[in-house]
Formats: sequence, C-alpha cells, structure tokens
Amino acid sequence: MHRRASSAVSRLDEGMQENTYSIDHVMDVTGLFCPEPVMMLHNKMHDLAVGEVLEVRATDPSTTRDIPKFCHFLGHELLLQEERDQLFFYHIRKCAGDS
Repeated sequence: MHRRASSAVSRLDEGMQENTYSIDHVMDVTGLFCPEPVMMLHNKMHDLAVGEVLEVRATDPSTTRDIPKFCHFLGHELLLQEERDQLFFYHIRKCAGDS
C-alpha cells in the first residue's frame, strides 16, 4: 500500500521545512493498551525495509510517550505525531538496519 502523505515534520520541529513521503504500511493498534502497541510496533519494524514508512493508528494515550521513546532508542525517524478525532497517528521511517 503506497499513499502520499504530507509530512508534519514542522509539527515536531517548527524550524524544519515540510516534506512529503509515501506511507508503505499501516498498523492499526486501536483498542490495545500498553505494552501491546509498542510490542507490536517492535515486531512490525522487523518486517520493514530500511527507508520504508509505517503509519501507526492508536487509541492508547500512553503511545504519545512510548512511541517517540521507542523511535529515539532504536534510531527510527518519527516523521509525524498527531491526534485527530481521539486517534493518535504516528508516521515512522525505519532507519536502523536490525530493529
């Protein structure tokens, strides 16, 4: 599944210019609670090639803390983090080769 998405990099860093990228995969973890969303994210990242972008859709507010920490710790790029209609959306680019 390839979809063009407008990156909200400017939401993460106001000084950066807005970029575009394609969503390669979507993972829906709505209705799941900590630690399941991050555990499933960790497993899913193994299936992605370096450079691919994953969209994660979640309802657990703890993902607003856990997913950015996951990306930072494992070296993945968090392209977007936003809340819309009580859903949390994350766009993550796989950057590390073995995660």
